[in-house]
Amino acid sequence: MAALAPVAWPPPPIRTERLVLREPEARDRPVFIELLSSPDVHTYLGGPRPRDELERRLPETPEQWPGSFVVDLDGAMIGHVLLRRATEHSRPAAVGKADLGYLFLPPSWGSGYATEACAAALDWLDGALPGEPVVLTTQSANVGSMRLAAKLGFTEVERFHAWDAEQWLGLRTPQTQH
Repeated sequence: MAALAPVAWPPPPIRTERLVLREPEARDRPVFIELLSSPDVHTYLGGPRPRDELERRLPETPEQWPGSFVVDLDGAMIGHVLLRRATEHSRPAAVGKADLGYLFLPPSWGSGYATEACAAALDWLDGALPGEPVVLTTQSANVGSMRLAAKLGFTEVERFHAWDAEQWLGLRTPQTQH
């Protein structure tokens, strides 16, 4: 995956009804380590990364590039939304398009935060790169992600087998500004 370019970065913080999407800061590093090492978060993502490896290798301020948003609730990071350019290592239908990814801490699941944060990030993308199609890939067994994809307007492009599971690739066609 490659960073989105060219976009003005960082944008001012994006405020929703309950959340703030902002660029990552050094204070977020422990939460990034928790997200990346959590077996629950990585159930459908190939498994967690070793915490000790993350402690050694993660930079002081992780995930600092265009399209990388910390999801902040009441001053604390609860998740991460990422928009990156899909590369040649992606499915052919995804190459060159913006790719939406997200991770949230388990205590925040089921409250609609992922939907709210991803919708805000997609709205930002619609303004920053008008006409940009967006893809999302998830395991078809991940019922929550499948529901989120539908709520955000993604429609199925294909299903394929990878990482020992059926994967789902969806496309969100460009939204027009109102």
